[in-house]
Amino acid sequence: MSYAADLLLRGGQVVTPEGTIRADVLIAGEKIIALEVHSSTVSARETIDVTGLTLLPGMIDTHAHLRQPGHEHKEDIEHGTRAAAAGGYTTVVGMPNVDPVTSSVERYREAIDLYDRASIVDFNHFPTGTDLGEIKGLADAGALGFKIYMIGDGGRDYLRQPGLGVKDHGQLYDIADSIARTGLPMLVHPHDQDLMRAIESRFHERGERDFRAYARAFAKHEGIVWDTAAAFVIRLAGATGARLHLLHMKTRAMIDVVQSARARGEQFTTEVNPVSLLLAHDWENIERVGPYALSTYIGDGEAEPLWNAFLDGTIDVIGTDHAPHTRAEKEIGWTDMWKASGGLPHLQETLPLFLTEVAAGRLPLERLVEVASGAPARIFGIDDRKGAISVGKDADIVAVDLEAEGVIRTEDVLSKCGWTAFDGRPVRGLPRFTLVRGTVVYRDGTVTGKPGFGRVVQPQGERSGIG
Repeated sequence: MSYAADLLLRGGQVVTPEGTIRADVLIAGEKIIALEVHSSTVSARETIDVTGLTLLPGMIDTHAHLRQPGHEHKEDIEHGTRAAAAGGYTTVVGMPNVDPVTSSVERYREAIDLYDRASIVDFNHFPTGTDLGEIKGLADAGALGFKIYMIGDGGRDYLRQPGLGVKDHGQLYDIADSIARTGLPMLVHPHDQDLMRAIESRFHERGERDFRAYARAFAKHEGIVWDTAAAFVIRLAGATGARLHLLHMKTRAMIDVVQSARARGEQFTTEVNPVSLLLAHDWENIERVGPYALSTYIGDGEAEPLWNAFLDGTIDVIGTDHAPHTRAEKEIGWTDMWKASGGLPHLQETLPLFLTEVAAGRLPLERLVEVASGAPARIFGIDDRKGAISVGKDADIVAVDLEAEGVIRTEDVLSKCGWTAFDGRPVRGLPRFTLVRGTVVYRDGTVTGKPGFGRVVQPQGERSGIG
């Protein structure tokens, strides 16, 4: 069969929804038009030889803190999406904890305009739902969902923006009820602020405020601040009909809560962050890189149950929680982590880190593709275009060398913050090039995509389904 193709990816192994096959991928314009068994008769205007490489659908990150507007000293959309392109991410969705908080239609449109001018990959941006009068308008404007933080004022300069955190259960009920009417997902950062205040006060009374105390406080009672909040919000979503997407799966107690709720018939989806599986489960890492590993310590013995939940489908999605901060904002955490900013950059490092787990036999490649591409596309209503290498989909593809070995290095970091907690970590499996809608945006160590190439991705069709 002959095709009017613009680009042919010849000679690779392709991970498709039907399984992994050896095939040539033909692209016309922005779309995949054919997958053909390797044949010398197939041609296109341009051919890229991908012999020895494996083609994966471009990864979708629905948890990226790109810091713009208001915190551009940490990160901005251009730097963050450069890191995304280098890391095999072809779609990213930003978070509303910017300044001003994305809580209105006007602010959402302003954010989308910023991305439209600066993003190298495709994008959207989650508003929050703290202003009930704006929720319907935000849904109509094209939001993929709403991000809710179950937090209060923790005393930091960062994450104290008015209109962001919600810990009052009545207010959370009103928000969930309003979001339910849109049919869009409600992404919840679960956290019991009152419990945390009581726990951390014991440390503070003893004069313990360093990174070790902070890590132990969050892991106290097997991470009670996480599972108690998760249990509440699952029950809340069931009562209101909200499409819950539960973030930050961390502990076996959270896993028990999720599995018990699903056994009762509750329908919702879940996310895990790379740091929980790959860094913050090991006290040696906490001692070694201190505030740069925090985020939160999940506690000894919590990683294996989390991996099991990741493999058995209890966890649906990898969300990077890409959260850059400056070194100065981190360094204070050696002595007072409560004054430091929590979080770390992940967009560039996530794929090589998880391909290393594939190489070690811990993670099937097809499962990685599902949690990083297929499931996010379905949950957020963009699977008509994204999330798979299939005919008719956008040609969002990352070509990886599963055998290539390397080392993650700070000097290679593209995020504006300029550091990685994984510095010196050996990896096996590296992205060689990334395509967004048929255009190469990263190749062999160089980002070739231009700011403004990215396009907003909005939900299509019915909004009532569970991923």
